[in-house]
Amino acid sequence: MRTTHLLILILALICADTVQGAEVAPEGKVASKPLFRDPIYDGAADPVLCWNRAEKKWFMFYTNRRANVAGARGVTWVHGTPIGIAESSDAGATWTYRGKAEISYGGDEVSYWAPEVIEHDGTYHMYLTFVPGIFPDWGHPRDIIHLTSKDLLKWEYESTLMLSSDRVIDACVYRLPDNPWRLWYNNERDSKSIYLADSNDLYTWQNKGRVTGVGERPGEGPKVFRWKGYYWMVVDIWDGLGLYRSTDALNWERQPHDLVKEAGQGADDQVKGGHPDVVVSGNRAYLFYFTHPGRLPRVRGDTYETRRSSIQVVELQYADGTITCDRDKPTYINLLPPEENR
Repeated sequence: MRTTHLLILILALICADTVQGAEVAPEGKVASKPLFRDPIYDGAADPVLCWNRAEKKWFMFYTNRRANVAGARGVTWVHGTPIGIAESSDAGATWTYRGKAEISYGGDEVSYWAPEVIEHDGTYHMYLTFVPGIFPDWGHPRDIIHLTSKDLLKWEYESTLMLSSDRVIDACVYRLPDNPWRLWYNNERDSKSIYLADSNDLYTWQNKGRVTGVGERPGEGPKVFRWKGYYWMVVDIWDGLGLYRSTDALNWERQPHDLVKEAGQGADDQVKGGHPDVVVSGNRAYLFYFTHPGRLPRVRGDTYETRRSSIQVVELQYADGTITCDRDKPTYINLLPPEENR
């Protein structure tokens, strides 16, 4: 009898030790990989997420590059781009195509790039890169325009922001603790540097000049967020994402490593990532980025396969004062609605 009891005790201790040492899966469902591909043009890029309060689901806005259009001359396929919308009803794990944002500004032969979408006091605001045409090259003016909406579907033009030059792209807007809203963007006239402007009401903006600490490398698509006691900025440097840290959202310190630079192993994720969004949900943070899956080493030429793009997501990890991510681990995602996200 004593031997039996001893064996039971040993087995119980072994089982308890195994359970204690086992890695517990984070809360949420495993995100699809790729997370999303656009069914119209197959060119989803530059993602940004916003909670739809009325429909109780997440919306993803993105530049819809026309990757599958035959006979597109030069870079006309990256022009003439509508803003696509995908939606998720399962906290960000899976996404379906909803349609395109209804934007009437500028006429038919125009290009919309890189939307930034936020909600404030019941109104949705979009800060959108506007290109007045469909061009085969990159040498044309670009502005950032301000639009508003009550439903995230139909958008009304408010103004064209008076910023640092006639070639500005890729807005990011964040509200600081002392109330001013801050806008970061790319000034292409100044060696593709990141600039900033401030506003008290989201309508009138005052230029503040070039961002301190970020200009040693050109880049675009800045995204600023606050997490783990710091402000963070990720910037698309066309070789992964540059990472910067700040205590005041003014002066930035480059981190010693870049994100999603090395190729992953998952579907459509075996190349570097570009132009990100970050959603902080509770004490967790998720990096959304896009890839050109066909741009593999030794692949040459301008084809549908090298043009097409996919949206991906990875959870960020914080340790030793900086941020990393492992794009090959399953991403358990659980995006909380703003009212639950404290």
